[in-house]
Amino acid sequence: MITILDKQQLHLTILRLSNQLMENHLHLNELVFIGLQPRGVQVSKMMVDNIQQLYPGEKVTYGILDITFYRDDIRQELRVASKTEIPFSIEGKKVILIDDVLYTGRTIRAALDALQDFGRPQKVELCVLVDRRFNRELPIQPDYFGKAIDTVFSQKVKVEWDKEQVILY
Repeated sequence: MITILDKQQLHLTILRLSNQLMENHLHLNELVFIGLQPRGVQVSKMMVDNIQQLYPGEKVTYGILDITFYRDDIRQELRVASKTEIPFSIEGKKVILIDDVLYTGRTIRAALDALQDFGRPQKVELCVLVDRRFNRELPIQPDYFGKAIDTVFSQKVKVEWDKEQVILY
């Protein structure tokens, strides 16, 4: 096991990502933040909390999206669906999708399909904590990433929230 991000690095990386997002988007009223179930929710909540501290008194529009039934491997694996909470329209908004690890790109493809049920966004950007640069199966790249790493197919990257670290094993 190799520690990619320890507790301090993890928190600093999430804070940096939050600041990078707001450097490129000055107005919260045009933005929608959506965390992907299940593993992107913790990252997105921490980022939204940081952004709320940067803009006290302003409303941060935040939701969570489950992509279980939009996956192309749904027939190969039995998955339990989580809940989707998007009580707003994304029509004409700039959507920031947030996930923990970008690997093959299939989760993001499914998320893009699922988003269409909530409206047609003006723009969609992707923010991930860790970008596994190799083994991408689809032409999907993050707009924002905390750490980019080169891995082989047999390696796994996991964010351990109970220990507040990211490991490679």
